Amino acid sequence: MSGLELDATQLDRYSRHIIMDDVGATGQAALREAAVLVVGAGGLGSPVIQYLAAAGVGTIGIADDDAVELSNLQRQTIHGTDDVGEQKVDSAAAFVDTLNPDVDVQRHDQRVTADTVTDLIAAYDVVVDASDNFRTRYLINDACTLAGVPFSHGAIFQFEGQVTTFTGGDDGPCYRCLFPEAPPAGTVPDCATAGVLGVLPGTIGSIQATETVKHILGVGDSLDGRLLFYDAADMSFETVALAQRPECPICGDSPVVDSVQEVAYTESCAVTGDATTE
Repeated sequence: MSGLELDATQLDRYSRHIIMDDVGATGQAALREAAVLVVGAGGLGSPVIQYLAAAGVGTIGIADDDAVELSNLQRQTIHGTDDVGEQKVDSAAAFVDTLNPDVDVQRHDQRVTADTVTDLIAAYDVVVDASDNFRTRYLINDACTLAGVPFSHGAIFQFEGQVTTFTGGDDGPCYRCLFPEAPPAGTVPDCATAGVLGVLPGTIGSIQATETVKHILGVGDSLDGRLLFYDAADMSFETVALAQRPECPICGDSPVVDSVQEVAYTESCAVTGDATTE
């Protein structure tokens, strides 16, 4: 799509992008032609979906099998009181349609599993990991890394959040380089147990959306090779370097996994030498 194919309404809607030298009509066309999969329509997924839709990303896939609960509304801002009991993919799609009818929303009312993830990500240019559990994080990492699909990772806990981007380059790390295996069950409580500051996912999810838009536009420096920590209590940011682990079973010098079907995503999600888990 070129700038000449934008109608008057679209020219007005995206005018603040179009006047930017690093975006312009060409960049807006790239956004319109892009397809992004957001895994999770909760706290992190809400700002991701909202800002990708507002930016004019042409196709947004939303994968989530949960229904909206009243306790979600403290942080999951694309859902409202009237949506309680509705499936999150339906509520999210209705929100996007109201915000920007240019966007084509693909609803995936399902839990992402080893049986579905490969085909699911194949239809998208970028994946945003807005999930809330380690099994899904490792599954997304492995599937995207094996397929060469870039993805953004975000996680939150009480007042703290972290975010990074994995572009799948030859020398770039993956999530397993950062965390070779998940912590023992019960050692990291979830939001339902430990709580979370309601505005925190808005910050982390907005950074994930920023990274995604930058990747589509091909501008700026991404967080690939860097992990950004945010502490809302101290209002501080810290960035640490990430490096590829030569022994990583997914992206290292001698990977032992060729397919997510070779791994059982249970307990630690660790990969041993024969590509099975503990």
